[in-house]
This record gives sequence, C-alpha cells and structure tokens, in this order.
Amino acid sequence: MRIGVAGIVAALIGVIALLPLSGCSSSNKTAKLDPFAGQGSPRYPGNGPLPRGGGRYQLGEPYQVAGRWFTPREQPGYDKVGIASWYGPQFHRRQTSNGEWFDMNYLTAAHATLPLPSYAKVTNLQNGREVIVRINDRGPFVGDRIIDLSRQAATVLAFKEQGKAQVRVQYLGPAPLNDRGTELMALNEGLRNGGSTSIMTAALAAPAKRSNYAPREAFSSPENSGAYFVQVGSFRDPVNAERTRTELAASGPVVITAVSGATGQLYRVRIGPLPDASQAQRALQDAVNAGHSDAKVVTIQGIL
Repeated sequence: MRIGVAGIVAALIGVIALLPLSGCSSSNKTAKLDPFAGQGSPRYPGNGPLPRGGGRYQLGEPYQVAGRWFTPREQPGYDKVGIASWYGPQFHRRQTSNGEWFDMNYLTAAHATLPLPSYAKVTNLQNGREVIVRINDRGPFVGDRIIDLSRQAATVLAFKEQGKAQVRVQYLGPAPLNDRGTELMALNEGLRNGGSTSIMTAALAAPAKRSNYAPREAFSSPENSGAYFVQVGSFRDPVNAERTRTELAASGPVVITAVSGATGQLYRVRIGPLPDASQAQRALQDAVNAGHSDAKVVTIQGIL
C-alpha cells in the first residue's frame, strides 16, 4: 500500500522525531518501521489538464506512520468531529494513494482509514459551511487531525487562511472510478439545494455487504443519479435571474450560477438535479410556459 501525497511530509516529521541525534544505522532501522516515509509521489507526466477519476478501489492492510497504526476498513456509519487541515501547491499534480492525480483546485480529500475512492460530507462547525469531497488519498498523520482537504475544499469551507478548522466528517459511500467530476458536482448541487444526507447515503450504499472493497454501481445511470437538469437561460442582470428562480421554485430545485461569458458576467439559471426524465419534461414545460422558450433538458454529462 502507498502512502499518498498528503502523508509524505507528516510521515517524515514523525520519523525525524523518532531518530537519535546521530548514527546512520539507527536511521536505517527506523526506515524499516515506516517504509513509506520519504518516498516521493510521482508527478503527472503531461503538461495539460489533470485527468479526474481513475485510480483503483482499495482499502489496504493496517499500516504504521510515525509510530501510529492505522487500519483501513469499511465504515458505513462514520460520523466524527475533529480538526481538518488542507494541502495544496507542494503536492499539486502528484499521485494520490489510490493512483489518481492530486488537483488542489478540485474537491478532494485525504483520510487515514476510509475506503478509496469514496464521498464524504464535511461541515465547518465554526461557520456552518459544508461540502462533499472525493476521498482519494491517505492522511493526515499529524496530531488530532481527521481529514486533509484540497485547497479548493478549504476555500469552500472558508478556512484556507487560518489553516485548520473544527469539522464534522460524514461518510456517504463509495465513489465511482470513472467519475470525471459530473457526479461530484451533482452531489454538491443537491447539497446546496437542501438535499438530505441520508438520501445521498442510501443512494450510494451497496445493496449487500461485501468482504472486500469493490466497485459499486451507485449512480450508474441518469434515471437513478438525479442527472437531469433544465437549462432555463442566462441573464446579465442578477435581479432577473433571481426573479426567474422565484417563479420556477415549484418546479424543483433552482440554482443560479455566476459564469464568465464572452461579454462579461452572466447568471445561469437551471432547474435540477431532477430524478428522472418525466420530471425533467414537466419542469421544462413550466419554464416554457413562464416565457423561457429556449429552455432545454440536459443530462449531467452535458453540463461540463
């Protein structure tokens, strides 16, 4: 099993603390206790955008870092409060523990024992902000920290500047290997629109217990993924966008997203995510009846 990018520095600090002040033989002996410490994680070989998803499903055997033992395992009821930290530029574009590539601008995280890859909801208990992250790395291994978030996740939770925060971490379920960001986006859209954590957990849960961590078919098709949206329109004036959201509120969750267009800032209005095609068609008809003749139904794959 490989310790990922989030654990390298922490592991080194712990090993250095265990070393005597002199003696190469002591250094070698300590390295055997922690064979992962100091091994640099490979960098992404290309120059273009980092691929998302990929990697492999894994739990791994119990392992030791800086004198502490960690035992990865399936933990369907995981719900803990503790300290979150974040990692960013020094590990950007390096390989994570399950073989994905760390992108500090993506909503990912490192956890010492939860399955890889998986989804978890993280709430900043100091300001109430929350986000769903993809756990694809191992760590942190410092003090009482329970999760290490990407820079982007720390920004969303508004603790990037202070470095650490008291958080609640709730395990949601396994994440697909082939998600290119669309499912994670849909989960966070649902969260922003008041989506129930219990419903998300049920949707991601395996239909039966398995002895080994293996791919699950959660969110495998548009019909069960909440993968339909109605693209209502884009507005220059945020007041018009808000008025549209109000008039379509009965059709489903309505989201306004600020986007940069060729002619400046625009405010895009979408209804969704919606659970099936029939509900999407009803929402589309509502939008057309409200005067938005250019509205259309799109799937989650068509959004990015």
